[in-house]
Amino acid sequence: MPLDTVTPFTPLASTLGGILIGLSAVMVMALFGRIAGISGITTGALPLRREDWDWRLAFVLGLVAAPIVALLVTGESIRQTVPDDLPMMAVAGLLVGAGTVLGSGCTSGHGVCGLARLSSRSLVAVLTFMAFAGVTVIVLRHAI
Repeated sequence: MPLDTVTPFTPLASTLGGILIGLSAVMVMALFGRIAGISGITTGALPLRREDWDWRLAFVLGLVAAPIVALLVTGESIRQTVPDDLPMMAVAGLLVGAGTVLGSGCTSGHGVCGLARLSSRSLVAVLTFMAFAGVTVIVLRHAI
């Protein structure tokens, strides 16, 4: 896949997606008293001996099932635009995982939930990962 692929402008789908993300964050907080951070939910679902693994596993399975449900409802599959370079994707995944551990959270935990709670720690985390994302895009599009 070329790096210069243009992403289509989808204001309705994007707005509905944002509403659903916000709704899920509110529901996780209201029902379980937890922040809807994907990295924390996922790592908390792994040891099945924890007392609250069931809702965490259901949340992760919902993330996996969502594109399948979208396909069944709309008849169109979700188009993913990721590189075909599997070794590079593995390295990228490990770096993201390490970043979520170092940053004590991920984009959903800090960006969606933390900023909504006016957390200064989340603001610093979001500014940091957005800066590094910008630098990454510049390097990948112009230096390689």
